[in-house]
Amino acid sequence: MAKPPRYPAIAAPTTSGQPERFMDFRGAQREKILALLADAGGVTEANVRLVSQQTGVAEAEIWGAGQFYGLLRQDGPKTLVCDGLTCKALGADARKAQLESLGHSCEFFSCLGLCDVAPAVIGPDLVPFADCDRACHITANDPNLAINLAGPRDSSYTAFAWAKAMGADAVIDLIEKSGLQGRGGAGFSAHIKWKGVRGQKDPTRYVVCNADEGEPGTFKDRECIRLQPEKLVEGLAIAAVAIGARDIYIYLRAEFERERRILVDCVAKATAGPLGGLTFHMVRGHGAYICGEETALLESMEGKRGMPRLKPPFPTEKGFRDKPTLIHNVETLLCVPDIVLRGAPRFRALGRQEAGSKLYCISGHVARPGVYELALGVTLDELVDAAGGYVGTPLAFSPGGASSGFLPMSERNRPLDFGNLAAVGSMLGSAGAVVLNDTIDMAKAVEWQLHFFEHESCGQCAPCRIGTRWLHQALRDYLRGGDPVALTNADDVAWEMAEGSICGLGQIAALPLTSAQQYFPDFFTKRRPAPLP
Repeated sequence: MAKPPRYPAIAAPTTSGQPERFMDFRGAQREKILALLADAGGVTEANVRLVSQQTGVAEAEIWGAGQFYGLLRQDGPKTLVCDGLTCKALGADARKAQLESLGHSCEFFSCLGLCDVAPAVIGPDLVPFADCDRACHITANDPNLAINLAGPRDSSYTAFAWAKAMGADAVIDLIEKSGLQGRGGAGFSAHIKWKGVRGQKDPTRYVVCNADEGEPGTFKDRECIRLQPEKLVEGLAIAAVAIGARDIYIYLRAEFERERRILVDCVAKATAGPLGGLTFHMVRGHGAYICGEETALLESMEGKRGMPRLKPPFPTEKGFRDKPTLIHNVETLLCVPDIVLRGAPRFRALGRQEAGSKLYCISGHVARPGVYELALGVTLDELVDAAGGYVGTPLAFSPGGASSGFLPMSERNRPLDFGNLAAVGSMLGSAGAVVLNDTIDMAKAVEWQLHFFEHESCGQCAPCRIGTRWLHQALRDYLRGGDPVALTNADDVAWEMAEGSICGLGQIAALPLTSAQQYFPDFFTKRRPAPLP
């Protein structure tokens, strides 16, 4: 029996010669509801009724979708204080108390992507406070590596012209020879995605840029958009030409408001000139970490709760609106123009054991937190040396965001790349490295991470929904003076979560605890004499 379409068959508007570019009316209206709710001020009874009248979507569906997103379910305008790992380690609690004493209505919020100016705060307008404005150090220690952030801006779109002249097959072959791996977390070979979409029979295809950067410790994509918007737009355009797409979607965190304005201006200029045959669409996120997962992002784009889809089918087969879709992270797309202009061998040679340069974020107890463009495969010591050195005596580090767990300083000379970190049960992930010195209680650091995963679990998979809460509560009880024996079950819970969760969040949510227990056992084996403050 044929699988029913995602949207019911309802008469849809068409344009002669391109009917595939239109979806049915109900689906098109549903895609609008999250943006309309955001514009109206969030999920309230009056706003839900208004959006239902505007779109024809049932109020119950609008409530269900809107309540999923943190920025839509807020009770009035709030000043948001980041409670990510770096910000908690550098005084987020004291910062929140200070702001509240000054009359601000504050709320803790998951990582705001401002780790280099921790503890970070943004106002109700989603613009960072003045003392949290960009202080990021953008550095390439070798001029040959300066192809992304540290490179010069270029609005000529020469690489796009070259790519069109080369033809789709030649461009995809070039991407394959370059060895480009996805820079968003998984490290998946880019050319496989490109070939996967290109090979589909459906003529309607989409390119989607995943700019929903929410991994704690990560803030590189925000800087990419701020400093190199033309290169991002050009990378998207080249990808569209290669896979045969005309529509390009950029899914941005709501907190990227200033960056959104930069991109809107850049796209307007580009489409009025050399990129005139392409259509760009901006889609706002609404405060859900899980929407960084590619299929959850697609669900959000379609106006739904951001819950990951079961795979297969993969987005390359059935993605946005059930059409073949190429999804890439911002940094991945920034690499594409340079590969076209300078060739695959040069890009491959930039790395050490793996191809290319890499944008590393570094924050925590270091002298100059920031984004550093280095050879893929540098060590933590090399990265921290570029950042001015350690502050205090380093104790532990997280190499790739919350999802990568913790490593001891004995691993400080391990190459920070995909393969070498996987060999010790960690991951490069988004390359958002966080350094903690010996003033930090590792059990509390783990508690901050477990709180994050419990809060950000979408709740779809029972092992993840229940497991994240169990792990967090067990550690909280221990920190309040409870018996550490309960924590000995963490490995069993982690196994259940990994086996029973359909996306990466549930599969790695226990890693901060299990890795810290492995490398820092003294923090987890003695009963605490005092309750958690």
